[in-house]
Amino acid sequence: MAPPPAAPAPPSAWQQAMANAYTSPIPVRKTHLGNALASEWTKIKSVRSTMWTLGIFLLLVVGIGLLAAANTTPENYSDMPYTVPAFFGLMLGQICLITLGVLVTSSEYGTGMIRTTFTASPQRYRVLTAKIIVFFVTAFAVSAGSILLVGLVTSSMNSGPGSGDLPWAGTVLKGGLYVSLLGVLALAVGSMLRHSAGAITAMLGLVLVPAIMPVFLMIWESTQTLAEKMSDYNAINSLAKIFGADGVDGSGGTSQLLVLVVVTAVAIAGAFALLEKRDV
Repeated sequence: MAPPPAAPAPPSAWQQAMANAYTSPIPVRKTHLGNALASEWTKIKSVRSTMWTLGIFLLLVVGIGLLAAANTTPENYSDMPYTVPAFFGLMLGQICLITLGVLVTSSEYGTGMIRTTFTASPQRYRVLTAKIIVFFVTAFAVSAGSILLVGLVTSSMNSGPGSGDLPWAGTVLKGGLYVSLLGVLALAVGSMLRHSAGAITAMLGLVLVPAIMPVFLMIWESTQTLAEKMSDYNAINSLAKIFGADGVDGSGGTSQLLVLVVVTAVAIAGAFALLEKRDV
């Protein structure tokens, strides 16, 4: 005859505590990229630096653009698009987007808030991806919108006999895309250097040095080819080609834009690689 089954052991104190543990009524769900985007959008619209940099950007692009448009005649637009006045403001305005791009990442490292961000979202690649998307969309909307505004006002001010009818929608798209990518490049540099002043200085050097160095490099025959390339692909001349301010019909600047896309992609890849290797 088989022995009777043994009685179950009484639950331990730990098991009783786990059984009586508090269960939150709030449903638990997995986070996704949308949560990171909402977080980064809240950050970028809440800090003063965003309002200041974008406000100065609009003041420079629209203000200088309309001032330039007021001092031109319809005959001036016989061989250039109506968005050319915005180019003069973008030469300075691009520095605002570069500064904001750096601050989007480096400011959190400076204050130590990046630890809180990574604690709330341990998937670091998701945080950086959200920062890039939110910044790019914001920068493109503001830059393309300001270029479009200058183009519309300039068109209304200078339409008439003698004025040209060159298409300028492409300059709005490519001009906004170019300066927005410069800002994304600055964001990636800020993520890699994790220091606001250092990253801004590096980006200013990247923008200004290729515009200045060709003057000196043209002195020597061995460096003239390099000087010509730097002159063609620096930020100011690239914008001039996009807007047709160099005598082109406004359809230029495509190769300069593609080079910036490649450089920005490489910088973003480097930022992602370093982000995963570092402790913070």
